[in-house]
Amino acid sequence: MDDIEILKSTKLELELMIPGESHTICNALRKILMEDEEIDYAVYGIDHPLIGEPIITIKAKRTKDPKKSLLRASNKLKEQSDEFKKLIESV
Repeated sequence: MDDIEILKSTKLELELMIPGESHTICNALRKILMEDEEIDYAVYGIDHPLIGEPIITIKAKRTKDPKKSLLRASNKLKEQSDEFKKLIESV
């Protein structure tokens, strides 16, 4: 994965591009973020299916920090991935 590029960062909104990634990571992060009570919405889009880079937009509720929510979601996704890997290795 290439470096993540922050396209917009305000007190309540965060927009970033994740070069080299696909729907897999973006959709998993979006799902976890939408389970966070501090988030109004989390969406992503890929403009072109072959050459487009995913852009994720996160909007936090009043007085909440979208960066902290993204960090929590990333950690949760890592934990879930580690659990899944252990399950596969045990088969």
